[in-house]
Amino acid sequence: LISSFLAAEADMTCRRNALAMLTASAPAAAVHWLKENAQLVAGFDELLQLAVIDLIRRCARDFAAEKTLFVRCIFELLGATASAVKYEAATSLVGLTANPAAVKAAAACYISLAAKESDNNVKIIVLERLDQLRTRHEGILDDLVMDLLRVLSTPDLGVRRKALAIVMKLASRRNVNDVIAMLRKELTKTVTSGGDQQQDKASDYRLLLIQTIHTCAGEFPEVAADVVDLFLDSISEFGASSATDAIIFVREVAEKFPALRQNIIKHLVSSFLDFKTGKVIRGALWILGEYAESGDEIRDVWTKLREAIGELPLLAAEQRELEAAKESGDKSPQEQAVTVSVPASRRVLPDGTYATESAMTAVASTTIKLDSKPPLRAVLLHSDFFTGTVLASTLAKLVLRFAKLEGESDEQLNSLRAEAVLIMAGVIRIGQSTFVSNAIDEDSYDRVLACIRALEYMDEDADVLTGAFISDTQSAFARLVKGEAKREREEKKLHSKETAVQVDDAIGFRLVAKKPAGDADNSIERDIELATGEAEGRAAVSKLDTVVQLTGFSDAVYAEAYVCVNQYDILLDIMVVNQTNTMLRNLSIEFSTVGDLKLVEKPASYTLAPYSFSSVKASIKVSSTETGLIFGNIVYDGPGVNDNHCIVLNDIRVDIMEYIRPARCDETQFHAMWTEFEWENKVNMSTTKEAAENLDLRAYLKHIMDATNMACLTPENALAGDCGFLSANLYARSIFGEDALANISIEKPTDSSPITGHIRIRAKTQGIALNLGDKISAAKVALPE
Repeated sequence: LISSFLAAEADMTCRRNALAMLTASAPAAAVHWLKENAQLVAGFDELLQLAVIDLIRRCARDFAAEKTLFVRCIFELLGATASAVKYEAATSLVGLTANPAAVKAAAACYISLAAKESDNNVKIIVLERLDQLRTRHEGILDDLVMDLLRVLSTPDLGVRRKALAIVMKLASRRNVNDVIAMLRKELTKTVTSGGDQQQDKASDYRLLLIQTIHTCAGEFPEVAADVVDLFLDSISEFGASSATDAIIFVREVAEKFPALRQNIIKHLVSSFLDFKTGKVIRGALWILGEYAESGDEIRDVWTKLREAIGELPLLAAEQRELEAAKESGDKSPQEQAVTVSVPASRRVLPDGTYATESAMTAVASTTIKLDSKPPLRAVLLHSDFFTGTVLASTLAKLVLRFAKLEGESDEQLNSLRAEAVLIMAGVIRIGQSTFVSNAIDEDSYDRVLACIRALEYMDEDADVLTGAFISDTQSAFARLVKGEAKREREEKKLHSKETAVQVDDAIGFRLVAKKPAGDADNSIERDIELATGEAEGRAAVSKLDTVVQLTGFSDAVYAEAYVCVNQYDILLDIMVVNQTNTMLRNLSIEFSTVGDLKLVEKPASYTLAPYSFSSVKASIKVSSTETGLIFGNIVYDGPGVNDNHCIVLNDIRVDIMEYIRPARCDETQFHAMWTEFEWENKVNMSTTKEAAENLDLRAYLKHIMDATNMACLTPENALAGDCGFLSANLYARSIFGEDALANISIEKPTDSSPITGHIRIRAKTQGIALNLGDKISAAKVALPE
């Protein structure tokens, strides 16, 4: 009857419902209908096309002989106009066959959806599916990397970040040059974008592009030279954070590739006057001081530094400029004391808490304009004396290295030496004058003075000073770079797939394998498990571990719920048992939520026979990383006409740890987020002597990391060794893109002492900071044996 109806009916909705019924009750008839209408699949309505895909997914295993038909239909549906059909068709195609052509077609369909869809959430979901496909089929999708770069036209930064992460995994030696060329074009676009809001977005996107290019050049050294030229040519147009990341990359390249050092020095010398921020200037000074080795390079660097400093002596030149301004009758800010409201700053009190401090400051009468000053001079007059210490160290290195060169005159060496001492003394005198808003700090003063004394005694202790200023610093940085590379290799090895099958293992053919008795078609269940992550995350964990009892055993209605926490929603599978000998009418479960949880659909009411049971499903959407609460009651009528009953359910708590994932970021990003985030939660750590007797600091750190799902950003070599104190930075990210930072500082002076200290948690939202603090408070009590 249904087959005849399906063949004669013209309405697409009715045909869809009829096909769904045939698929569930008579799969053979549904497949026969599909064979007769295979040529018409492309012209079907969206709902009917989705029903065809569902038919193919359900019947693919039992009707293996029709696999060619199924694959042909799916290929036609990849070109459908509806996005939902294309997505389902691509997903079903890779489930039907692992043929490279089919995998590429499915990946191309995903990329097309990610590039054309307007909804950013859809884009991210499709890119997640593409990343899973790449993981299962290594090396097949490398040719599609340029197509994937079209997704970068999306303005959303989250989509761009996800796309670039996949691009980096698809990059190979064959396509890396094309990838770099495309990223170079994108980088150029960010520099020319206009508007304040666009500039802010462009700055974030530019930083993301620079970090991606940085990673790409680290994995493929053959493009390092082109990337260095790109960064050095454009670094003056970057923002502060982007330029800092670029100069850090140049510094690493200079250490890893000695052949590129001469070109790097040349570029830095030509662009040095365009650097405006202290971090970039410090990075450039360090590179010039470490790797300028020949006499010509040292002279070129010295000339450029003198040009960037300006007239000497520093303090006398500033005083002459001020007097000249007075004589000319210029009543500009040089003569006027201006009262300025200093922005409120956060101070740390002795007990570790924070206080806000604001003040009215009278600017000294020697306030000067810095826009027209040379870059190094302007930075020093801005009270950035850390850059002054780096300048002094660079000058000392250049003089010491010049003294080791053969064929150079003593007269020129003495000239460089005297000029270096004059500049260093000028840095100290400027720091002690009224031309700066903040006086030079003691550490900077001692460092500059040490460089002056090094040049004073360089004739007597040349070998010792050369080792301290040149050899030791360069070897320390080399160890740092090697340690970081080793950590990345170990992390990559940890996350890489192990060989599942050895070369001498027997090959199992699925088609000729004996089918176990009672093995029903469960392809849909497997798809659901893959979509929810249940196949990976809960393979060895029983579902009984997540069952929550909602009512008591003595209640008229017993209920318990299996709580399945997926990525963005919570599925409640509730079993309801009627423990009475009467019929319960209009039984319904009413749910309410606390936190960023939302009930998608209210469960329907139904009638429950005596001593029978039923299953009810409810879906709850999650929108942020906070510990939520689900509560409610069961309402039913019976046994009388006017009898209404209500049973209050036990609360279901949604743990924040279900959404927190370990993640990694570099030191610059960590410090930037630490400064930006407002919410902080400080948790004091203290254990008993008995609990800490067989527990060292690193084991305690591992315990805290396991309890909070956070990753340790501090390198292993920094945590190694026997010490009674440990400090480390921890980082995690939620599935919603929210960051969580932590700094742990603990100590154990002796083996018999308890572990004491504190951990500071920072996050953008209050919920993450408070809930992670609760988890840590619970973890410090439940110490491992």
